[in-house]
Amino acid sequence: MVEWRITEGLTDYDEAVTFMEARAEAIAKGEAEELIWLVEHPPLYTAGTSAKREDLVDPDRFPVYESKRGGQYTYHGPGQRVAYAMLDLGKRDKDVRKFVQDMEAWVIAALEEFGVKGEIREGRVGVWVVRDDKPLNALGQSPEDKVAAIGLRIRKWVSFHGLSINVDPDLTHFEGIVPCGITEHGVTSLVDLGLPVTMEDVDIALKQAFDRVFGEIARN
Repeated sequence: MVEWRITEGLTDYDEAVTFMEARAEAIAKGEAEELIWLVEHPPLYTAGTSAKREDLVDPDRFPVYESKRGGQYTYHGPGQRVAYAMLDLGKRDKDVRKFVQDMEAWVIAALEEFGVKGEIREGRVGVWVVRDDKPLNALGQSPEDKVAAIGLRIRKWVSFHGLSINVDPDLTHFEGIVPCGITEHGVTSLVDLGLPVTMEDVDIALKQAFDRVFGEIARN
């Protein structure tokens, strides 16, 4: 059984990282249960371990936090569901590649609950949707927008950090960075895709998808 926790309101980023690091350490020692923690943050940017300074286009727009997760710059803010996953890879054959694939499959399965086809692209981090509702690009192809980001850290075979799904954030806030270092594609949200979903709807979809993908039950 994996504990499932939802925190209402906006969660301070530093406090979230401090909590995750302590919980991951306790899980590694066998002193705490695994945890999926769902939060929202106030507007901020985070820099992953591969972040390039030139991708921080507007450094004074929001607070910028150095993060030890993988990846580059990303945005967190109201209207975005962040799912922090503190899971024991020791119970999952210590297979990091498969774990990352399972995290991707988790997002894709959750999006399927709303009829959204999320896709993975080689060399592009995150989950993408093909925008058939937009004009073709210069190559005669439908453009693709990013709807979810994934950034993980693993210590002592326990994961923390996790993923974020854009439910209904202010998409202009992404303009202060080059999201994940990718300039040729856009960012979208479920509401931007025309789906009148709520954060609660997404939480239910995430929980159901987690049970299916990981073959485990997340309990309140």
